[in-house]
Amino acid sequence: MTGTSGGLTNWAGNHSYRAGELHHPRTLDELRRIVATARSLRVLGTRHTFSDIGDASSLVALDGLRGCDEIAIDHDAATVTVGPTVTYAQLTPRLDAAGLALANMASLPHISVAGAVATATHGSGDALGNLSTSVRAMELVTSDGELVQIAAGDPELPGAVVHLGALGVVTKLTLAVIPTYRLCQRVYVGMGWDALEENFDRIMGAGRSVSVFHRLGERIREVWVKAAPEQPAPTELFGAVLADSPRHPVPAADPLNCTPQLGVPGPWWQRLPHFQAGFTPSAGAEIQSEWFVARDQATDALAALRQLADRLRPLILVCELRTVAADELWLSPNHGRDSAGLHFTWRREPAAVAAACAEVERTLAPFAPRPHWGKLFTARSTELAPHYPRLAEFKVLREQFDGRRAFVNRWLERTLAL
Repeated sequence: MTGTSGGLTNWAGNHSYRAGELHHPRTLDELRRIVATARSLRVLGTRHTFSDIGDASSLVALDGLRGCDEIAIDHDAATVTVGPTVTYAQLTPRLDAAGLALANMASLPHISVAGAVATATHGSGDALGNLSTSVRAMELVTSDGELVQIAAGDPELPGAVVHLGALGVVTKLTLAVIPTYRLCQRVYVGMGWDALEENFDRIMGAGRSVSVFHRLGERIREVWVKAAPEQPAPTELFGAVLADSPRHPVPAADPLNCTPQLGVPGPWWQRLPHFQAGFTPSAGAEIQSEWFVARDQATDALAALRQLADRLRPLILVCELRTVAADELWLSPNHGRDSAGLHFTWRREPAAVAAACAEVERTLAPFAPRPHWGKLFTARSTELAPHYPRLAEFKVLREQFDGRRAFVNRWLERTLAL
């Protein structure tokens, strides 16, 4: 079934899709025919992106596809295979009920697994890779309508996992799973910048997952520590004290939609995200940006950004500092280096935010910043290419999977010169 995409926007409402057609295939064969005949095509997912990365002349929605919500657990292989529309909110309780877990989760459980993997979306944790690193196999439809499987051991897999939609329509992903576990979440308030700089490793290693929230102000607002229940929990963390009531990362926002805090033990999938699936995540009317720098340059990069505080703060709802382990995925922002993510949640003021992003990128230029692919940034291919040593190989892979350029859109052209 094919319709129009008139009036369709992304999650944040800062991008209106230009696509004239919206396809709703019911079967895999129908999807293959659509893909093989489309001149320009992208997949419409949960739309939790902040640019035109997912736009094209036509879109395909997979929510009516037979098997789109498949969740198949293989205990012997320690994997789970999911369909293209499955979200983390749908997947994680099923895994937990089976005694299994994912190693990591992003801040929001609302996003689809396929979309998160395609853009190397991540959580936080010194020892935890981004969500793409859990992929063990994938199935996709290439632009000639061929159904292709890529498995662990195939030389294409490290290049194909973070694909930005450039290789085809993903129909299945297989992820590694581990035994289930429990976590506690505690929030510390009022840390000084000197304390973070002097004790960076100890603070970011205080739990399995640690996030530092701030607004480039005089002090850090909050440090969120997600740790095992048996791990000792100090009442003070380098000058920051335990919050005595639930907190929301965005000042003055209601913490009702946040995951439980105050050290109450709970399952991993109800503690690793910041927000609960049944509520509007974060602030809602917002734009997000993020840049990754080498982990050992995090405090220097933050010090440089703090010089922009007076100009940026009127646009900032909240900023977050996170750490992500290195990986070998070709287009991962964490490729080859342990990283720190410098995240901005902006007010929904597109023109002003775009100007702010350009200023942030100029300031971070000495630190070789790599943007989060799904968020807003202004850097172009000439600036980004030097930071991705496997980009030339990815271009060859793109040609192999999409020789007629059906999945190459404006975003890919200006961002990676594909």
